[in-house]
Amino acid sequence: MTITEHTAPAWEELVSAALLGTTRRRPPVGVGHEHDDAAFALLDAAAVATVRRRAGLLPARSAPRPAPAPDDPRPLPPPAAQARLRALLNDRTGNGASAGGRRGSTPSLGELLPQWLAAAGQHGYRAPDAALPDLLDAARARTDLRPDALTLAGPRALWLAELNPDWKFALRSGNRGAAGDAAADPEAARRLWEEGLFAERVALLTSVRERDPAAGLALLGSSWAQERAEDRLLFLDALRTGLGRDDEPFLERSLTDRSRNVRATAAELLSALPGSALAHRMAERALSCVSLDRTGVGPRIAVEAPYACDPAMERDGVAASPPPGRGERAWWLGQLADSSPLGVWPAQFGGRTPGQIVALPVADDWQPDLHAAWCRAAVRQRDAEWARALLGPPPVPAGAVTTAGDPAKLLSVLPEGERAVWVAEFIAGHGLSEAFQLLGACAVPWAEPLGRAVVDALDIAREAGSYPWSFSGVMGLAERCLDPALADRLEPLTTTQEDPGDASPGAGSYWSEAFQRLITTLRLRATMRTELQQ
Repeated sequence: MTITEHTAPAWEELVSAALLGTTRRRPPVGVGHEHDDAAFALLDAAAVATVRRRAGLLPARSAPRPAPAPDDPRPLPPPAAQARLRALLNDRTGNGASAGGRRGSTPSLGELLPQWLAAAGQHGYRAPDAALPDLLDAARARTDLRPDALTLAGPRALWLAELNPDWKFALRSGNRGAAGDAAADPEAARRLWEEGLFAERVALLTSVRERDPAAGLALLGSSWAQERAEDRLLFLDALRTGLGRDDEPFLERSLTDRSRNVRATAAELLSALPGSALAHRMAERALSCVSLDRTGVGPRIAVEAPYACDPAMERDGVAASPPPGRGERAWWLGQLADSSPLGVWPAQFGGRTPGQIVALPVADDWQPDLHAAWCRAAVRQRDAEWARALLGPPPVPAGAVTTAGDPAKLLSVLPEGERAVWVAEFIAGHGLSEAFQLLGACAVPWAEPLGRAVVDALDIAREAGSYPWSFSGVMGLAERCLDPALADRLEPLTTTQEDPGDASPGAGSYWSEAFQRLITTLRLRATMRTELQQ
């Protein structure tokens, strides 16, 4: 039997007949004189069709070839650093755990990848072409890697993202390098602003604001009325870069925006400008509520919180409805005080310094609300003197953290050295149980007094036979943040000691493994740094 081009049955029909059986469905082929069995005829037809399918497809019209990848003139990392990147990407999960959940003494390479990417970006390197797919896969899986990974990948990340839907996040994240190039050319900036993706436009606005805040504001104003509310919110937030008095008229107009979130963001930005008209209005309201009371035994702060939230207050960004569990008057007072320039309070309290003001007693249990508002204002206005006063000295061991606001946020306002000393003193008095967030606010690598305080606290916990797994978070931070120069000084802590009678079973061996891993990680970080500098 010969099956010609015109008589060949469809492959799907052959499969259907084979599945149902030739007794239930006659195969779509003729039965010749060579054999009378329909099953044989079906197999013959399937054999011919299989050969034809394997022989190739009919030629189709080819798709347009993709444009060549854009050039990236940045230098490649040294060969040793490139090999390190491949190793980090191949083990980017970084589990490092052995059976039973123990991590052992092996460093977590996945936790070192962010440091490598950040350091490579500081050197101005670009990613090797062969590493781009794995790098984009890693950034797809971990959003914390995306900024540095896309910076390293450069313009070729966007080129690849256009070809692979799995990497579309790179298009949404924008390209800061491309935005930076366009920011230097007004015509290119205008074109990217009008035609670019949203994330590219945000990156462009930020880049232009870094170079010329007025030009960035003009760019935003050119299309403000046509932008969606959610886009206006993020564009407005980008004005934090280069925020100054010239932005005030635009932000004042935004106080009447139809979006509540846009109005709130505009009010927040205006309150960060101590000389703005909004800050002045808020200060007048706050000063009418908070005053110095001299009628008692000693001076104290008297508070008369607002009894209503009028339309003028709402226009200036005061939210009328408090969150659940919060009183209305306390809620309104806090918003007035945290939006007022901190510079108005010394005159209100007889020329006292911020430290002296914070030390004054506050009548009628208003101190937590008032101090919390001052904490928010100190962070928003980046006022180190007020942050220092509100933090106070580290609490004594028997005390607790008494700051009304977030100590980690207040610490971020202080200079790096002072920040490290405060946290080191806190750890010396309190240990590590309450210090995790404070450590996260400190610059990396940790300054010498802070690193020494952390190591001493870990050693004390080891000597006491404390439950080692409760310190895993701090140990992980130490692996990423301790100065690698401390590695040799940690060697004595790797010895396995006998567990005290009241210690957790196996604590000694766990501590030994943890310190071995810490030392190995620090030395690996030092090696990575050397490889990038070769």
